Amino acid sequence: MRADRLISLLLLLQNRGRMTAPELAAELEVSVRTVYRDVEALGAAGVPVVADRGPAGGYRLLDGYRTRLTGLTGAEADSLSFAGAPGPAHELGLGADLATARLKLEAALPAGLAGRVRHIQERFHLDAPAWFRDADPVPELARIAQAVWDQRVLHADYRRWRGEVHRELQPLGLVLKGGIWYLVARSDGSVRSYRVSRFLSVTVGQESFDRPEGFDLAGYWQDSAGRLEAARYRQTARVRLSPQARKLLPMQFGAAGVRALAGARPADPDGWAEVDLPVESDPVAVSDLLRLGPEAEVLAPPALRAAMREATALLAARYGAAPR
Repeated sequence: MRADRLISLLLLLQNRGRMTAPELAAELEVSVRTVYRDVEALGAAGVPVVADRGPAGGYRLLDGYRTRLTGLTGAEADSLSFAGAPGPAHELGLGADLATARLKLEAALPAGLAGRVRHIQERFHLDAPAWFRDADPVPELARIAQAVWDQRVLHADYRRWRGEVHRELQPLGLVLKGGIWYLVARSDGSVRSYRVSRFLSVTVGQESFDRPEGFDLAGYWQDSAGRLEAARYRQTARVRLSPQARKLLPMQFGAAGVRALAGARPADPDGWAEVDLPVESDPVAVSDLLRLGPEAEVLAPPALRAAMREATALLAARYGAAPR
C-alpha cells in the first residue's frame, strides 16, 4: 500500500508541478504528517524532491526529472472502465487503483496532451446519483463485484417486498442506473435483476459457473428496462393542466411527462390544456397526481377520476375539521 502511495505522490508532483503538503494529503487521502514521511522516503530513495519555503512554496521535483514508472498493474487497468466515474469506482473498491492509473496515463502522455486532459477534467464532471436522494448503502458491493469478475456462485440472503429469501446466484454483471446498483444474475435457469442494497449478506462460493453463451449485459438491461416501463404504466389518464402544471409535469413525471406534453391539445382561453399521461395503478396515480394540487384535473378514466374525488374529499374533510 505504501509503495503504491509513493508512486502516486511522485506522479502527482511530475504531472502537476509544485504542490503543498495539504494538497498532496487531500489527493492521497492521508494525513499531512504521512505526506512528510513519504517525501522523506522518496528523497532517501534518490528522487530529487525540492521543498520551496514561503507562502508560494510547496514540494516539486528537480527541473528535468521524470520517472518512467508508468506501467499499469492489472487492477489499475481494470479500473479504467470507470475513468469518468470515480464515485462508483470507489464503491467497487477500485478508487485508489483508478487514481493511480489516471496519474500514470497522464505522466505517459506528451506535455501538450497531458495539459488537454487536465483542461477537460477542470471543466467536465460526471455525477451519477440522482437529485434529492441519498445513495443506497451497498456494503456487499465489492464482494459481489469480485464474484462477478471471478465467475463464482453467490450464496445470498435478499430482502424482497414480501420478506427475506435465500438465493444461490450466478452473477453475470453489475449495472449502475441513476446512482443505484443492480446485480444481473441467473437463478434457477432464468436471468433476473437484483437491487444490490437489498442484499443482507452474501458469501462467495468456491464453485464456478459458465456464462450463458452469447449473453449481452447491455442488451439484457435495455430489454429489461423496456419491459419494466411497459409493466409500470398500466393505463393512460386524460388530464387537464394549467400553465403552471405543464411546467411541473416533466419534474414530477419525468420522460412520461415530457412525452405527454409533446402531444398536448391546444390550450383553452384560460390557458388550460389536455394531455394523455401514462400512469401506474390507481393508488399510485392518485398519489402522483395529487402533487400537482389544484393545477390539474383528471378527466378520464372514470375509475381514476372517482379515486381522485374520494381522495380530495377525504383531504377536504380532514383539513376542514379542527386539529385533534
